[in-house]
Amino acid sequence: MTDRRLGCLSIFLFVALCASLFVNFVLVVAAFQRIGGVRETEPIPRFREILLERGTRGTSDKIVVITMRGLISSSLPGSVTDSMVDDMRVALQQARDDDRVKGIVLEIDSPGGEVTASDAIYSALVKARARKPVVIYMDSLAASGGYYVSCGGKFLMASETTITGSIGVIIQTLNYEQLFNKVGLASVVFKSGKFKDMLNGARPITPEERELVQSFIMKTYDKFLGIVAKERNLPADLLRNTIADGRILSGKDAFDHKLINGLGEFEDAFAKAKQLGNAPGAKIVKYGPPFSLSRFLRIFGQADSKIELQLPKQLIPQLETGRAYFLPSYYAP
Repeated sequence: MTDRRLGCLSIFLFVALCASLFVNFVLVVAAFQRIGGVRETEPIPRFREILLERGTRGTSDKIVVITMRGLISSSLPGSVTDSMVDDMRVALQQARDDDRVKGIVLEIDSPGGEVTASDAIYSALVKARARKPVVIYMDSLAASGGYYVSCGGKFLMASETTITGSIGVIIQTLNYEQLFNKVGLASVVFKSGKFKDMLNGARPITPEERELVQSFIMKTYDKFLGIVAKERNLPADLLRNTIADGRILSGKDAFDHKLINGLGEFEDAFAKAKQLGNAPGAKIVKYGPPFSLSRFLRIFGQADSKIELQLPKQLIPQLETGRAYFLPSYYAP
């Protein structure tokens, strides 16, 4: 019995030693990369496939589910790339280039976000749509920038209680001039032109600045409106004078106003993608982030890397001054 215990202990110690040697090897390699400035070229990232529903035996056809959740922003890190916007581009390209993929379902649960980021994802969807059918399923929330992105799909679907619409643009800033006066502070600005600090909260906005910002807002809004009018085959003037005034709509209201194609549940989006892709026996797979040794090494290899505990994000995002957003009005604190 004693010999058996000693044997088990020896095996355990040997495994622990091997694990220790591996970890130390990783740390040494990472240290040399940091010191020598060596950066290994990373391959194009690919998402792994998670099976959601089995297909007909003998067929390789599949429907891919891609999920977009939360605020749309190029500043937010992705699970595979440096940003969530690039994650969406990579996922859509992977699905577009895979001959076995017969259709794409994009699940959206987002209040919207940055104008440029929303437009980039919309453009990537349009490219994917040119190769294979894209079904959009709006979950609890697909408003403003979330709806902007949705317009890139071939078939838009939501539940009756989905919150969508909110077609509009917003820029916000804070005016703290009176607070500065109370505490005896003053803002000193040196600028090359009269509009360079036009969102400076330490002074009132001038009529010229207000006109300039409002002009930018309306031009961006016209682009949003034009995309909705084109994709939904609706008159822009009709939209402008009715539902495209920033109001939110339920999924039922959006269907009645022809902003979406149908009402249903998530599984109905799968069925629609199979129908449009002519693949009734296709399996359903969802894209998920792969394990990447290079990304693991990067944690130790970059001088400015740090491991952080990420706390849950606040429900209402804090908008950055000077950025244009496609967001519902209630998301602007």
